[in-house]
Amino acid sequence: MKAEARRRGEDIIDLGMGNPDGPTPPHIVDKLVEAARNPRNHRYSASRGITKLRHAIASWYKRRFDVEIDPEREAIVSIGSKEGLSHLMLATTGPGDVVLVPTPTYPIHSYSVVIAGGEVRSVPLRDDGDFFEDLQEAYKLSSPRPKFL
Repeated sequence: MKAEARRRGEDIIDLGMGNPDGPTPPHIVDKLVEAARNPRNHRYSASRGITKLRHAIASWYKRRFDVEIDPEREAIVSIGSKEGLSHLMLATTGPGDVVLVPTPTYPIHSYSVVIAGGEVRSVPLRDDGDFFEDLQEAYKLSSPRPKFL
């Protein structure tokens, strides 16, 4: 899709990877060097996230949805939405599960489903279409029913 658009001479913005097109500002590089020199950072971070943050997430969830979640077992912090969605797919999908994924998308959105043994069904984002109508139609036509959209 990307290659075809480039061949047609279209100006496209590639969201497939987070590659910056300019240098990192010096003040950010300085902070990175400072953090790299701190021995406390010479280890892996807590994989579930900072305890205080997970408790704050659980409190927010209670206030927002009136649902109590256990911050020790039901709240995690990821390094970003792509990472979080990929871990969600790995934790909740398996062989035989169908997941509807928009196209184009970040590669990990499809790959995590495949790695988990699920089946990806692509739903194209069309310039002339209504994505939500297309998504509803893809859901209705899918067998077995998709586990995630």
